[in-house]
This record gives sequence, structure tokens and C-alpha cells, in this order.
Amino acid sequence: MPSSVVDLFCGVGGLTKGLELANLNVVAGIDINETCQFAYEMNNNSRFIADDITNIDVEEIAQLYPEDDIKILVGCAPCQPFSKYTQRYRKNGHQDDKWRLLYSFANMIHEIKPHIVSMENVPELINEKVFEDFVTALRNEHYYCSWQIAYCPDYGVPQKRKRLVLLASRLGKITLIPPQYDKDTYLTVRDAIGNLPELVNGEINQVDSMHRVVRMSEKNLARIQQSVPGGTWRDWDEELKLNCHKKETGKGYGAVYGRMSWDAPSPTITTQFYGYGNGRFGHPEQDRAISYREGAILQSFPSDYQFIPQDDQNFSLRDLGIHIGNAVPVELGRAIGLSINQHLRDMEVE
Repeated sequence: MPSSVVDLFCGVGGLTKGLELANLNVVAGIDINETCQFAYEMNNNSRFIADDITNIDVEEIAQLYPEDDIKILVGCAPCQPFSKYTQRYRKNGHQDDKWRLLYSFANMIHEIKPHIVSMENVPELINEKVFEDFVTALRNEHYYCSWQIAYCPDYGVPQKRKRLVLLASRLGKITLIPPQYDKDTYLTVRDAIGNLPELVNGEINQVDSMHRVVRMSEKNLARIQQSVPGGTWRDWDEELKLNCHKKETGKGYGAVYGRMSWDAPSPTITTQFYGYGNGRFGHPEQDRAISYREGAILQSFPSDYQFIPQDDQNFSLRDLGIHIGNAVPVELGRAIGLSINQHLRDMEVE
């Protein structure tokens, strides 16, 4: 039977693109952030709906599915409330109501009753009551559920990212496909961005405006010149070290102000990957942070993915970083799509 997908919290389309590469038909993506629409629709054969899923008419979503299709509902609710970074600075419970969006997701499943569901998020979510409630809601609706912490290099993403992937189906058992790569075949930073044109501090490539780097201060330029791939700020001369690094509380943060290593997957791409001081985001050789295009490629977006209109001089680069860092890695999305396809084939055999 034909199948159709609706992608909740779709952002700029990382999950949608991956599902399309797995030959699934994504009929619509829904996100509250209107600034995602250009990238989503420019790169995907799907419609973008700017709306809040806590307020949207569920019947409107149900009508997006062609009659008699297998209905697939997927989504990655905003994960900031559960991330290690957020929890580090959270003292008294959740300070962000975004975590409640999982309850809205569960309610939508109850109303639409799709045949298949997929939910992707940060690994820390597995320890939260909201996740337990989400799984319970699915089981009460007679879904078979499975979930695991996926290591993204196992699925062709050149980045040491870990993600929680849940799959659920009314049709029978469904699981994520086994790893497609291993430590001997993982894609590396060199594989991903080794052939991109060189840039100097603050430069914008004339052919691809996404291949641009934020200008760093003279002091940070001196710091990166003393940084080695995989090293830390401990490699610097004493006068270049920050005061916080000299305190006991700062000695454990060795990854900030670091360079990536060519021959390993990159560290996790965050929403501030374009800043040298925000993590191990220094280029392996060039004295600069990685570019926006390089960050997107390390998220396994195609190298020609268009994020902003060529003539838009006012697009927020901060928003661009958020869009890229928050995206589901495209190749992980493809793995989810291939898992759904395998499940549907298994159901046909039975």
C-alpha cells in the first residue's frame, strides 16, 4: 500500500530530506518558526505549514493524508529542555514549557491514529517522566514500540552525535535498522569537508554564501594558531589562557576553543557551532571556526542544500546556526525511513 508522512516540528527539513532519500512521500512539514519555510520548501517536495501544534486543528492534519494511504506521523519536539547543556544550568526542574510538546504529540497520535509513528530526541529524554508517559500513551493505543540510543556515525553521519530514536507501529514489530557503518568505515571530518575551498578569518566564499566564517578577535586568532587537532587550551601559552581555565571548576572543559580532527567524526554540532569558543569547532588546519556550510555538511545535509535566499541580506545568521544545529541529521532521517520501509515490507510478507 502507498504511504504518506507528516513531519511535526520539521524545522528546515533534515528529517524530511532523509525520509525522501528513503523514498517516502512526505506530504507536509509543520513548524511554528516561519523562518524555516524557505529552506524546507526549496529543498523538499513537501508543503510547509507554519503553525503551533498545540493549537492546530487536528482534523486539518488528518486531511493531509491521501485516502487509503498508510499514515506515518514523525517528529522531533524541541529538545533544549532535556539537553545536557540545559540541565547543567537548571536548578529546579524544567524551566522551559517546550517539554510539554511531547504531550501534544501524544494527543495528536490519539486523534489521528496513524499506522506508524517515529519520534527523535536527545538521549537524556529517556530518563524523563514525559517520555514514560509518551510510551504509555502509545501502548494504550495498541502500538508496538521500540527505542534505542542511535550513534549517528553508525548511519553515515560524520558527527559523534547520539540521538534517541523511537519507532512505533499498529501493524506489528518495528525497529531501527542495524548500523550501516563501523569504527573502520565511519565518515570523518576529512570525508565531509576536506574538499571545500579554503577561507581566512571572517571570509565569505564568493560562490556559496553559506561557506562563510565568523570573524574572531586577534586574541582568539592567536589561540587557534596554538591549537592542535584534538588538543585543548592547555596547549596555549599561559597569557592566552582564560581566567576560568585557571580555576579548578574550569579545568574539565577541555573541548572549548579546540580544533576538530581530520580523521574522525566531528563533535556534536550545536546551535553555536560557528563560534570557535563554543566547543571543538575550530577547523582542523585553517585558523578559523568552521563555516555554516561545513556545519550543515557535518549534519549530513547535501552540500547544495539552500538555507537562505541568495538575495536576502537581512537573514539572521544566529537563526541560521539554530536551524542547522537543531536539525535531525539527514542520514539519520534516511535510516529512520529505511526502517519504516523494511517494516512495511515485512508486513506485506506476513
